[in-house]
Amino acid sequence: MHRGSARWMETVEEDVEEYSWREVVLPHLVPVVSDGAPPELERETGERRRGRDLLVAVDFGPNSKHAFDWALAHIARMADTVHLVHAVSSVHNEIVYDKSRELMEDLAVEAFKTLLVRTKARLVEGDAGKVICREADRLKPAAVILGTRGRGLIQSSDMMSTVKRCLDAKCVAGKCQ
Repeated sequence: MHRGSARWMETVEEDVEEYSWREVVLPHLVPVVSDGAPPELERETGERRRGRDLLVAVDFGPNSKHAFDWALAHIARMADTVHLVHAVSSVHNEIVYDKSRELMEDLAVEAFKTLLVRTKARLVEGDAGKVICREADRLKPAAVILGTRGRGLIQSSDMMSTVKRCLDAKCVAGKCQ
């Protein structure tokens, strides 16, 4: 079903657990190149040319933005696709959707201007740790990038439990079953 510029998908059953998500439609950013791929990309080969999927968990906090910036500076490269995932309490809340869309549009434009990477975005209803793991299992990304929610690494037990949950999940990079 279409509502506005967002795709809706509700109550997806996956291993008995149901969840709701909402695709965030981002501006279509395409490099203006007359023939084929950008010259920088034509020099690349193999995986570098095909690109990888990278999952970045985002929210409205500064540490989320720092994690995104870090991913662009240290992991992402041209031709990759950055998947932005925002865990929310309800995908049906239009105020949350609009604010999340604005945030994700800004990040998508920055990623494109910085590295010519594609960006996809999704709001997913539920606990952040479970949402991140579910999306990682769905996407099978080369990397999952998380912020620390403003706490030091030792103090951030929520982040550590999310990391542990992701590592214990069925599929993380290099550990797919």
